[in-house]
Amino acid sequence: MITADPARDIATRTAGAAAAWLASLDADQRRVASGAVPGSADDAERLRWFYTPTDHGGLTVHAQRPAQQRLAMALVASVLSEAAYVTATTVMGLENVLDRTEGFVTGFGRDRGRDPGLYYLRVFGEPGGAAPWAWRFGGHHVSVNVVVVDGRVAATTPLFLGADPASSPLLGGARLRPLGAVEDLARDLVRSLDADLAAAAVLLPRAPSDIVTANRSRVSPGDRVIPLAGVWRAPFDDAGEQAKLQRMSDAIDDTAGLDDTDHAAVALTHAPKGVPASALDAGQRERLRALLGCYLDRVAEGLSPLPRYADDAALDAVHLAWAGSTTPGEPHYYRLQGPRLLLEWDNTQRDVNHAHSVWRDPEADFGLDVLAGHRAAHH
Repeated sequence: MITADPARDIATRTAGAAAAWLASLDADQRRVASGAVPGSADDAERLRWFYTPTDHGGLTVHAQRPAQQRLAMALVASVLSEAAYVTATTVMGLENVLDRTEGFVTGFGRDRGRDPGLYYLRVFGEPGGAAPWAWRFGGHHVSVNVVVVDGRVAATTPLFLGADPASSPLLGGARLRPLGAVEDLARDLVRSLDADLAAAAVLLPRAPSDIVTANRSRVSPGDRVIPLAGVWRAPFDDAGEQAKLQRMSDAIDDTAGLDDTDHAAVALTHAPKGVPASALDAGQRERLRALLGCYLDRVAEGLSPLPRYADDAALDAVHLAWAGSTTPGEPHYYRLQGPRLLLEWDNTQRDVNHAHSVWRDPEADFGLDVLAGHRAAHH
């Protein structure tokens, strides 16, 4: 049920879940699971996030007993919508599928490179206290960042979900596509545009190899794709493993085949590129609202900003930009951009069966805007 202040109610719920999880940990676990108060001088680690199979920082699923794992997942579920929770846990399970695809040999300097137990949880500050606090959950293709300030959920971005493989066979001829609608709605929308609008929407006939903003803590005009090897916490100690990663990264970039002019065409700009929703017809606008929901409804009912786009003026300011082919099965990228909104998608790698999607608020990722206001008011 939505109340008058769902951001406060959900903050209370997630604080209880975080406190229960922390209380279940022993002293050594808690040291790994705890981080600095948001907005403090030691806040830099909280702003680091990843979507590669690197060290995300925190206590892994592997390092917890089953009862602790359950409490950890209850914390994740306390802010995500049911659909997003199902999607995130499905993505985690795909590590087993990806391991099979790669012949059970990928290592990344660990005992197992594709590992559903290597998802990390960390709580920053004291849940439910007077000071700001936050939590971060992440691993390969999942990153959830939640910030609570003055007893209310202040931010839920960046929020990343990916899938590798993006499409997998199921018995009976069905397909498992955790992010299928995120891809199909956008493609259908671009393909529905008339020739003039399509020409404005498609920035480039080739797609960048990844989301343009990558895992930057803050997005800025001029941002370009970061090669895969750069979307990692640190280089491997093993030179051989680092060389493998670099070769993989180089191969991905070579396959994309973008030159400097191409990168400039898809680089992030302050003024959104592409086609504004104000140019769309009624059916296209409803399809756009459905696509927005694939990102904004990743959080619990009452937190999602999707209802604001019921206002035609708010929707009008959202721009759609596309790069690559509009034919299913061929490399492509898109983004939706507007005031306090940046959504990105790509499906280009592993023969177009490796998808990334992220929701960001360029003005308020990690709650930095609200934290600044809190410091001004209380210090």
